[in-house]
Amino acid sequence: MILNKNYFCIYFLIFFVNISFSQEKVNITLDTVSTNFLDQILVTATRTPRKSSALPFPVQIITESEIKSTNSLRLNDILNEQTGLITVSDFGGGEGIQMQGLDSQYTLILIDGAPVIGRLSGTLDLKRFSLGNIKQIDIVKGASSSLYGSAALAGVINIITNTPKDGFSGDLNYRAATHKTNDIGASLNYKKNKFGISTYINSLSSGGYNLTESEVLNTVEPFTNYTFSSKLTYDLSVNTDLYFSAKYYSQKQDYVASEILEGKSNIREWNTHLQLKHIYNNKLKIHFEFYATRYKANEFLDDNTNGIRFSEGFYDQLLLKPEIRTTYTFSSNSVFISGMGLKHETLDRSYFTLNPIFNSPYIFVQHDVKPNDNLNIIIGARFDSHSKYKSQLSPKIAFRHKLNNQLSVKGSLGYGFKAPDFRQLYFDFTNATIGYTVLGYNAVSTAIPILQEQGQIANIIVPVSEFEKNLNPESSIGINLGSDYYFNSKLKFEFNLFKNSIKNLIDTRVIANKTNGQNVFSYFNINEVYTQGLEFSMNWKPSNNFKLSTGYQLLYAFDKEAVNSFENGEVFARENPSSPSFELNKSDYFGLFNRSRHTANLKLYYKSINSNIDSNIRLTYRSKYGLLDGNGNGYLDSFDTFVNSYIIIDSAINKKLNKNYNIAIGVDNLLNFTDTQNISNISGRIIYTKLNIQF
Repeated sequence: MILNKNYFCIYFLIFFVNISFSQEKVNITLDTVSTNFLDQILVTATRTPRKSSALPFPVQIITESEIKSTNSLRLNDILNEQTGLITVSDFGGGEGIQMQGLDSQYTLILIDGAPVIGRLSGTLDLKRFSLGNIKQIDIVKGASSSLYGSAALAGVINIITNTPKDGFSGDLNYRAATHKTNDIGASLNYKKNKFGISTYINSLSSGGYNLTESEVLNTVEPFTNYTFSSKLTYDLSVNTDLYFSAKYYSQKQDYVASEILEGKSNIREWNTHLQLKHIYNNKLKIHFEFYATRYKANEFLDDNTNGIRFSEGFYDQLLLKPEIRTTYTFSSNSVFISGMGLKHETLDRSYFTLNPIFNSPYIFVQHDVKPNDNLNIIIGARFDSHSKYKSQLSPKIAFRHKLNNQLSVKGSLGYGFKAPDFRQLYFDFTNATIGYTVLGYNAVSTAIPILQEQGQIANIIVPVSEFEKNLNPESSIGINLGSDYYFNSKLKFEFNLFKNSIKNLIDTRVIANKTNGQNVFSYFNINEVYTQGLEFSMNWKPSNNFKLSTGYQLLYAFDKEAVNSFENGEVFARENPSSPSFELNKSDYFGLFNRSRHTANLKLYYKSINSNIDSNIRLTYRSKYGLLDGNGNGYLDSFDTFVNSYIIIDSAINKKLNKNYNIAIGVDNLLNFTDTQNISNISGRIIYTKLNIQF
């Protein structure tokens, strides 16, 4: 690993400048309002403790009690029930998250504030994350690159795990469900005086399932995975805390591609996180963090007819990330945060022209200020340098103004970016069966001359000279404008308008034709797209026994080039292959693929204190959307085939037998909805039972 010594000189210079302010110890938050809805603390949005309802950004918190009452197993299960979020599957079986209409590759996933890696095809598979030891999940919508850099263009989801609590405790969980699914988990907690430790172990296995009539290929093949995590805390002094966590994940799954091709896939992931926090005085705090993580995946296919290895692939990614962060409190209404760090990434994978190394030093600042009791303003910016692409400056400004005790308005304007990933730069893949080729942007200048020498290129569409410049990062201007209205202490309404305008969208493009009739594709900064719409949510808690919440999102997601083409009468379609083509108008353009115009959710929770029973029913709705262009014009229009709208209903009943024992039964997808052709991540009705033992 090669790290420029100049970065570290600057790094520690700012560190010593910051600590020169030292005086005493204090705990400060900027929020003083108290209602039934303001008891949730969120750190992710500002990297300082803030009450979620007083933030100027659109945020959501999923609490530990909500996770337990719904009996959700994996991160995708719980996120899919949140307003404005939709889980979507990729072609490799991974399940990512779509936020405000932006693809999963634009949402940064964190564990305890540290980024997760392993995006094989751009999607980070949410099914990797068990929910058994989660304290809460923070969701921050809108461009967040001013604090988190690349991949936070749509927003941030931070999974916060449990920390050690005083005393000794633990629990055991077992859940059995449809499809021979078994989930077993155990956690232990111990803390005394200065030392604390918590440990979590989980095993999930499934027999897989099949949504089609095929007897050979399952929709999801059988798999088994294991999760082990541990967190240690130690109070070095009254003002100094040490924290260390480690996590290991492993999954093995059958891999069947056809009647004669069978194999296996294997995933292994680990991460370690060291943090030292020191409070110098009542104004200055400093955090030093070092984070390391590695993700490895291997898969192979064997030909059963002759026992020969047909294909194999591998993926090995490493990320190292040191960071220093300081928080300086000028007063109870003014907090300044600054930090700097370095991301060092490497990747070794099949179909790559080389083993790339990325180094990206960064620095960020943010001022969180309340000029008066009713106004909060946050201004921040981050600068990211990079060894392979153009440096990025990501500013953001946000405000929240309290008009009266019931109504507040808030808004944010931020810049987000996503750097080109390893695949978009260095991929070099030729499909052995069909014969097409996909090249990363930086691989073109080397690979095309070789293909020409081999006589595989018929003609060049994009000259190789066009690839001499760097591929630009994708960037977005994100705008959110909303309001919070407290009808009373039991009823709250939230409303948010949003728009994300993305430039330099990286997309595939044909750059050459091959002599076999196929094409050579590469990645280019081509399209400009935008997503816009509104989100509405309501929370009503008339008593301690009953709670109701509902949410709705209206979304418009368009390609600007497509809008112009439809307006200019340049797009045509056919009702069937033999019919004549006809011109389409602007109203025929539906928008980007895999986006629903309407999504909604409704959740009802009821708790009977006398009988120790709590129950809930949750409904999610998704309107129609399109996955493919069926008439060959390259766009999604009203004459294409759409996936029909659907409703998913989940229900759970939890019973506390005594102080130590809890049982639960539930049904996911009560209406047994399936779509065998288009939706692979909804397997039909799932019935389960669960046992929890606490000690």
